[in-house]
Amino acid sequence: MNVGIIGCGLMGQKRAKALAGAKLSVCADVLFARSEQMARSAPGAVATTDWREAVAHPDVDLVVIATAHDSLAEIVRGSIEAGRHVLVEKPAARRVSELRDLPALAEKMDVRVHVGFNHRYHRAFQQARRLVDSGEIGPLMFLRARYGHGGRVGYDKEWRAQPAISGGGELIDQGVHLIDLARWFLGDFTEIDGYAHTYFWDMPVDDNGFMLLKTAQKQVAFLHASSTEWKNMFSWELYGRNGKLQIDGLGGSYGVQRLSWFKMLPEMGPPETIIWEYPMADNSWEVEMAEFLEDIRVGHEPSAGLKDAIAALEVVENIYRESGYDHCP
Repeated sequence: MNVGIIGCGLMGQKRAKALAGAKLSVCADVLFARSEQMARSAPGAVATTDWREAVAHPDVDLVVIATAHDSLAEIVRGSIEAGRHVLVEKPAARRVSELRDLPALAEKMDVRVHVGFNHRYHRAFQQARRLVDSGEIGPLMFLRARYGHGGRVGYDKEWRAQPAISGGGELIDQGVHLIDLARWFLGDFTEIDGYAHTYFWDMPVDDNGFMLLKTAQKQVAFLHASSTEWKNMFSWELYGRNGKLQIDGLGGSYGVQRLSWFKMLPEMGPPETIIWEYPMADNSWEVEMAEFLEDIRVGHEPSAGLKDAIAALEVVENIYRESGYDHCP
């Protein structure tokens, strides 16, 4: 499988290091120096500044798209029309309207499109998924999660602070990870409430997003994404009738990733507790790519696809409307 990477910044570089056996053939970036530098890391790879050239290159079977939000959907569309499989970074677009017709187009062209919700592939979440699927946790009741960072000097001057490029602030950035993880465990949300606001940063997009989401069965996800979390943190708690799963940390500045399983006892009281720690390097990128390559091989629809991106963006848009934001460029 030959890969073309479009967008050779931080995320593109992460993807280039986690191709799971696929071959990097073409690198494209608006800054030629970046695409050239990435191409040097792979024997025979070529560099360009034109994403269309990369997509059309005869040595490309799979396109990885890691650009700013304003060009994601356009490049996905162009790649599908060229008959290429696609891995696009979340959120895949700025607005639902940019994606709405793409699932049907991908089906027509018989290509697979995976959306990079890589948090699903962290070791702790893979283990949590196995525990839930085993029935050990019992019927799921509700979920509570927080995800935040504290920004950096000049954060409010970066492209993420420009709504025409980003489509929004913290809610569409880290918030979509929380929404996707909540949907992955609880299912679709039929009631959406929330609030997005700019509390600290001098920018026209939100720095905090609060969500209260309900399924048709009244399972609740209470989520908070923040760029005013002065100590980087990740906390995720899933409650079942038989116990609770808690994930803390994502590695690096977020702390060692830890999964705790609190098992209810017949006599109630303090639960039996099992803890897994994952101090090793994050392998979610490679696990995600390996799964997608297998999806392509067998013709399987990706578990995290365009419909998941659309569902997450529908939540984001609803809350932006409720909060008085209009990030449509």
